[in-house]
Amino acid sequence: MISKAKKINKIKPYFLCILICIMVEISAGLITQPSISNWYKALIKPEFTPPNWLFAPVWSLLYLMMGSAWGRINTIFLDDKVIKRANVLFVAQLIFNALWSIFYFGAHSINYALVDIILLWLTIIFTIYQFFIISKLAGWLLIPYLLWTSYAVVLNASIWYLNR
Repeated sequence: MISKAKKINKIKPYFLCILICIMVEISAGLITQPSISNWYKALIKPEFTPPNWLFAPVWSLLYLMMGSAWGRINTIFLDDKVIKRANVLFVAQLIFNALWSIFYFGAHSINYALVDIILLWLTIIFTIYQFFIISKLAGWLLIPYLLWTSYAVVLNASIWYLNR
């Protein structure tokens, strides 16, 4: 039987990891929101651009899944090097994720955002690979994030091309 303390210790990483991801989401939203009605609206966008209302719920779900995956790998006790590598990769992709909003919506720099999102995409791939080594569930939880980011790379590149 698992003690109450051990159950709480298993829940803590999930809570903390999800909280950090939600904080990044909120920060990105605060950076993004002022530019939506003017700067972003004025950009030429491809026909496959989703409606603005879709971004918030999709990202909320993705951040929840990201935090859950991250929490999952931090409840599994393996070689410290393996867990450390997974955590470093996850934090790196989270930083690239946050920087994208700063470049794109904060600085209105579509080209820097494009470079950043390509680095983000690559870092997500490495993170997924590392997460799969630790937990198949954690790896699978990041697949929708990779797919959405893949779409976002194409969208960012298209908007850059149309507005250069």
